[in-house]
Amino acid sequence: MKGVCLSVVVVLAALLVSSATIITTNPNLSLPKLSFDDGYSQIFGDDNLMILKDGKTVHLSLDQKSGAGFVSQDLYLHGFFSASIKLPSEDYSAGVVVAFYMSNGDIFEKNHDELDFEFLGNIRGKDWRIQTNVYGNGSSNIGREERYGLWFDPSEDFHHYSILWTQNQILFYVDEIPIREIRRNEAMGGDFPCKPMSLYATIWDGSTWATKGGRYKVNYKYAPYIAEFSDFILQGCAVDPIEQLPKCDNWEDGVLDSLAEGITKDQRSKMENFRKKHVTYSYCYDRTRYFSPLPECVLNSREAERLRGFDPVTFGGARHRHHGKRHHRNGGSQAEGIIAL
Repeated sequence: MKGVCLSVVVVLAALLVSSATIITTNPNLSLPKLSFDDGYSQIFGDDNLMILKDGKTVHLSLDQKSGAGFVSQDLYLHGFFSASIKLPSEDYSAGVVVAFYMSNGDIFEKNHDELDFEFLGNIRGKDWRIQTNVYGNGSSNIGREERYGLWFDPSEDFHHYSILWTQNQILFYVDEIPIREIRRNEAMGGDFPCKPMSLYATIWDGSTWATKGGRYKVNYKYAPYIAEFSDFILQGCAVDPIEQLPKCDNWEDGVLDSLAEGITKDQRSKMENFRKKHVTYSYCYDRTRYFSPLPECVLNSREAERLRGFDPVTFGGARHRHHGKRHHRNGGSQAEGIIAL
């Protein structure tokens, strides 16, 4: 599929040359917000997906009958994608997974790309956890997970979660703060996502893996678990689903500006501060899974030391067999993390 990725990128590059606007790395820019019906379609869950009267807020619920999910009506090659999300507020949410992610697994079953936000519920008294993951060209045998704590309770109010995906850079944001950056390099090859993807949101039962490796299951006496979504932003290069070629006219309307050089100095400072305090797992430092860091990793000695103190076995280089499993799931992204924290 390397040739497919390359041809799509060449076409996109030609279109961008003629455009003064590329994409912003500033999530505070006033981008248009869509109603649900203007940007998305339901994919499963029947009545477990509820559109509120304003048409701009959606509830996804999980009960014993089903979870629920929706998908963007268009495919996109690069762009800025965002939603405000309020997670289920039940005291016990172990096993519950809320996902906000991009994927093309329905088109490229064996070599799909994926960019994930996953929110993992917890037992009573423990906070929700947030996980990001990146797959390119079917590299699901290589986990690129990171996991974080948050400085707020994500079940108390809405917060913005955003993905910026360009030809050479991926950024994950929580509110205005970039929390993770991946830059493309030659050594990654096709592992950098490069094929058109749809945007998804789901809630589902991850009892087999999501909390302590499946030790704690969803308890349906607390159901329904309700995740709320609003402030939908789909700002990118739409792609014809048949021809698989970009249709980038919407990028030339002056909404997006040419700030694709990278995040600002202030944003980088905020990202570094976040990572100092809130990263609890990063694949780049996991010596039980990888003998050496993957090629896109930019190591930080202070981050390495902090994680080593947090988990000296995983991040200290002691070798032991990892017993995690990777599961496919109904209504979720194509591959989830195997870290049982």
